[in-house]
Amino acid sequence: MATTQPKPNSRHRQSQALDQTRIPSANWPIDELPGIAAADLKRLHAQGIRTTFNLLSLGYTPEKRNILASSLEIHIRHINKWIALADLARIPGVGCQHCGLLLHAGVASPTQLSQTPIAGLHRQILKLQVAMMQRRDLCPTPDQVAQWVQQAQRLR
Repeated sequence: MATTQPKPNSRHRQSQALDQTRIPSANWPIDELPGIAAADLKRLHAQGIRTTFNLLSLGYTPEKRNILASSLEIHIRHINKWIALADLARIPGVGCQHCGLLLHAGVASPTQLSQTPIAGLHRQILKLQVAMMQRRDLCPTPDQVAQWVQQAQRLR
C-alpha cells in the first residue's frame, strides 16, 4: 500500500520559491575593500578581521561599532563607512569594485539599493563618473545597475 505525502499549502510553496531565488552574500578579503589605509588594515588584521564578513559580524549594531572603534582606536565615522562598504560588497555583482561608487551615489545598504529606481541611480552614477573621472565609458551600464538592484532584492 503506497503512502501519499500531504500537499504543501500555498504559503509553503511561496516560501520554497523565494528560497530558491535567494542568492548568497559575497565575502571578500578586507584588503580589497576600498578606502582603508595600510595602517588601518594592520589594526583590523591584529583584531582578527580578515574578511568583510568578519567586519560585518563585529559591527552589526551601532553599539558593536562603537566597541570596535574603541578597540581599534579608529574614529567611528571610518567604521561606519567600512561597514556600509562591506554591506554593499555582499551583493555579488557589486563586490569591492563598485561598492564605493554606490556609496558615493548615496546608496548605503543593500536594502536601500533594492528599493532604488534603476534609471535614477544610473543617472546619478553617470554624473559621478563624469565629475570624478571625466570618463563616461567607465560607468556601469543600465543593465549592470538593474542586475545590482535585482541581486539586492534576492540577497540572503
